[in-house]
Amino acid sequence: MHGDLYGILSWTLTAVVLLAFLLIFVTSVRNGITPMPTSRLVRRMVMREIGQLSEGSEIVEAGSGFGTLAVNLARRFPRCRITGVENSWVPLLFSRLLGWGNRLPKSRLTFRRGDLFVYPYEQANVVVCYLHPAAMRRLGPILWERAEEGTKVVSVFFAFEDWDPESVTVCGDLHRTKVYVYHVRRHPLDLLV
Repeated sequence: MHGDLYGILSWTLTAVVLLAFLLIFVTSVRNGITPMPTSRLVRRMVMREIGQLSEGSEIVEAGSGFGTLAVNLARRFPRCRITGVENSWVPLLFSRLLGWGNRLPKSRLTFRRGDLFVYPYEQANVVVCYLHPAAMRRLGPILWERAEEGTKVVSVFFAFEDWDPESVTVCGDLHRTKVYVYHVRRHPLDLLV
């Protein structure tokens, strides 16, 4: 009896793990990159570069992956609202469990399944991203169009091609990860035609 139950549980767990890997693989092929956890040193640098925020500020992590950065942002900025946007089910579920396990209420930390290229960035005070170059090329014009003037954008590892960063900081991690800081600043002659 116990042997049968053990066998069923083993096969069920194996099937769940294989399904999770398959879902991550399929989404990674579609996205062009796998979800990458942010190291502790990089998370600290991102939070330092964000600086001080006023109460009620909105931070959006575009492509939040497994949620480690968003959870740390919620801890560091307890008077702000953090939204993680992720399109892959497995990292999204892990993120939600991580937020729940850290006892962070949904009023302060939310993980949404969605396409980061259609997210409404108009309410964001800060946008954080750790995306591959093709996604950065696509996201840049979207933020330029949708984000409010003065919105801070903090990018990990990859820069926006057509934007001039206000600062670039190199982390002391193994990869010498760069953290780029931008602000949405439209020139008065940038008119929509």
